[in-house]
Amino acid sequence: MLRALSAGVSGLRNHQVRMDVIGNNIANVNTVAFKGSRVTFKEAFAQLLQGASRPPGNLGGTNPVQIGSGMNIGSIDQLFTQGSLQSTGQATDLAIQGDSFFVVGDGARRFYTRAGNFQLDADGRLISNNGMIVQGINADTTGTFSTSSTISGIRLPLGQKVPAHATSEIGLTGNLDAGAEVDDTHAMEVTAYDSSGAPHTLQFLFTNTAAGEWDWEVTCDTADVTAGTGQVTFNSNGSLATFDYPGGGTNLTVTPTGSGDPFDVEILAGTLNDIDGLAGFANPSNAVVSRQDGYPAGDLESFSIDATGVVTGYFTNGVSQALAQVALAKFNNPSGLLRQGDNMFSESSNSGLAVLGFAGSSDASAITPGALENSNVDLSEEFTNMIVTQRGFQANARVISTADEMLNELVNLRR
Repeated sequence: MLRALSAGVSGLRNHQVRMDVIGNNIANVNTVAFKGSRVTFKEAFAQLLQGASRPPGNLGGTNPVQIGSGMNIGSIDQLFTQGSLQSTGQATDLAIQGDSFFVVGDGARRFYTRAGNFQLDADGRLISNNGMIVQGINADTTGTFSTSSTISGIRLPLGQKVPAHATSEIGLTGNLDAGAEVDDTHAMEVTAYDSSGAPHTLQFLFTNTAAGEWDWEVTCDTADVTAGTGQVTFNSNGSLATFDYPGGGTNLTVTPTGSGDPFDVEILAGTLNDIDGLAGFANPSNAVVSRQDGYPAGDLESFSIDATGVVTGYFTNGVSQALAQVALAKFNNPSGLLRQGDNMFSESSNSGLAVLGFAGSSDASAITPGALENSNVDLSEEFTNMIVTQRGFQANARVISTADEMLNELVNLRR
């Protein structure tokens, strides 16, 4: 009976632990990226009353006689199943699809979290809700990631400017009418930029000289352009045959009449004997400037984060370039991580070391921007477990009360 009391007490104590875990799961049902836990029980040691014996001759053997001494906590497991994703529309909110973790740090230690409700601080650092800095790599001023970049705190260059870029290429596309009359013209224009970002409007004028042959020249009110006339000819099937620059050069030289350095511009009219640029069909002329690669200086206006964790900045001059990339970490045994509060985990001796990488390349997980991962707690399962735990607690309490009544009867035998 004393063993029954001890067993009942172990049942009460350990069912209370299970109830504590269930209560914590339910309390965190709406916590961002919370991972629930479960409790498993194991039998306590068993006392051997009689050992087993071999079959003696024609008689059978006997089994061991043992009696248990209650139960203990077998494990409290962390369940890292995927939580559902909820769209928030917030640019700095990130959710992971996969089994990886975000990496955050305080300068001395690194921690790991699934909660991606990040925000920016006054210095442009991407931080978690407890002030930890999100880790990754930062791009240089040209938007390039160095192969030697080390993982450190992500800091977005708020107020960064992109320097102006002089136009070096102008692309042409469309048709110049093969049936045009001699001296018929077709004009188009484009704004090009010098190295200081100053705009210069270039006017293209194409003049028909013969069937499938056009002269062309470029003028500008704010700059001097290579003097002379170029020529473009087309094959009988409308494909580009030749494209010659004014003066027989290999590009145009634009020299601003005021301040500003001269800059050379290559005209991309298409591939010879092909129709991927200018073409000469018997249709109305509709040739246009399809693109130019120059731009003025610009300020960082906004940013976005993609599925690989790359933070792309958008500037007021229309330029976009990479600013940083969020790092991810994987563990051989994520259930071995230590909870640190604030949705944070740290390495333990049984979790394995963090393997750092990036979504879409060295890490198979994907990042969903503008969304958060919900808690993986299943309320229906938790309430079911609560009922089972309550009944287990009641049953163990009944064992104690019954054993107490039996002891009371034993004490009363002398009366």
